[in-house]
Amino acid sequence: MNYNNSHALFERARRSIPGGVNSPVRAFKSVGIDPLFLTHSEGAYVWDADGNRFIDYVGSWGPLILGHSHPKVIEAIIKQASIATSFGAPTELEIELAELVISIMPSIEMLRMVSSGTEATMSAIRLARGYTGREKIIKFEGCYHGHGDSFLIKAGSGALTLGSPNSPGVTVGTAKDTLNARYNDLVSVENLISANRGEIAAIIVEPIAGNVGVVPPKPGFLQGLRQICDREKIVLIFDEVMTGFRVALGGAQELYGVRPDLTTLGKIIGGGLPVGAFGGKREIMEMLSPIGPVYQAGTLSGNPLAMAAGLATLRTLRDENPYAELERKSAYLENCIAENIRSANIKATQTRVGSMLCLFFTDQEVTDYESAITSDTKAFAKYFRAMLEDGIYLAPSQFEAMFVSAAHSDEDLERTVKANRKSLTEVTGLHQ
Repeated sequence: MNYNNSHALFERARRSIPGGVNSPVRAFKSVGIDPLFLTHSEGAYVWDADGNRFIDYVGSWGPLILGHSHPKVIEAIIKQASIATSFGAPTELEIELAELVISIMPSIEMLRMVSSGTEATMSAIRLARGYTGREKIIKFEGCYHGHGDSFLIKAGSGALTLGSPNSPGVTVGTAKDTLNARYNDLVSVENLISANRGEIAAIIVEPIAGNVGVVPPKPGFLQGLRQICDREKIVLIFDEVMTGFRVALGGAQELYGVRPDLTTLGKIIGGGLPVGAFGGKREIMEMLSPIGPVYQAGTLSGNPLAMAAGLATLRTLRDENPYAELERKSAYLENCIAENIRSANIKATQTRVGSMLCLFFTDQEVTDYESAITSDTKAFAKYFRAMLEDGIYLAPSQFEAMFVSAAHSDEDLERTVKANRKSLTEVTGLHQ
């Protein structure tokens, strides 16, 4: 394919935008080519600046579960835009979306709208600290909760070590209050709690880790976190920015039957527009300003365009219930890719939960950060480029999810499987 226009746009962008992009992974650095600049989309497809059409499995990084430019979502946005785009004041749309989310997720009794997933997780952590009067939090290696200072921490020599900042600009003072546990390892959590008894405000976790690829929770892991938090009076936060309304209408907490104290949301809740939210138990949420002492604010929180898009998306998901069909499509891809892996005789494995999938170029079972990073990223880069040449647009990173939407047709899936078979045969020498 010809990517000349995208290349020229990237060169132009690098003169005015750091790295030429407004979010790092978009730079395509890990796959060894310049990024595509996209121009328009419809259903399961996106087009780039050179007129190339791709079957899209990025879906704006997850929000577009109904596909691009869904008629009901577009209609809602146009209708609202014709009235007003922003007020910075309360609207009925905010109430309607909050009430809808509360009706879908039983763990949420009150909801606060914000403008991004990062803002939601930052605010939830502050709220948990204000509610408990404690300062430390536990997060998990490989779980991403946005770029807030408290989350950009890695474990030192192991899960029992106090965090150290792994981004310049994050202070040691912030890092010392963030403890890292190992995903799917309750013993690592218990050890951190034992060493910091009575000091931990919250445990925050992606119930399905989605930023080291897709890593499902082991049986009993989430239930164990719930029991630990109940025993130690720690606030359990599920980061469902990615999984909320994606793996089930009620998110991962519905799928696994575990209720957190607080939930953070984003992506699908805004129907593709910038939005985030956090909510949970009433007694915790009522600690928020203006009725409580924990301050949180945002000029564009509850923006009417985002509320309209989110309402249209969630109502469609609730009323049309596409989840059984999403499961069928995703299982078909999973099974066919597994057969392609066997036929190509390569060292690769895959994971899936609902309409989230990941192909890892490792022969290890992927259960946490340590096993995920055994993947051959050079092999993935070659695979990515081969799939792109066959018209399949994947996330440009080994450690991101592949999202199936309601708009993907059986023909799209068959083309994807065929491209996958061809691309895998082009990837050789894995882990040799």
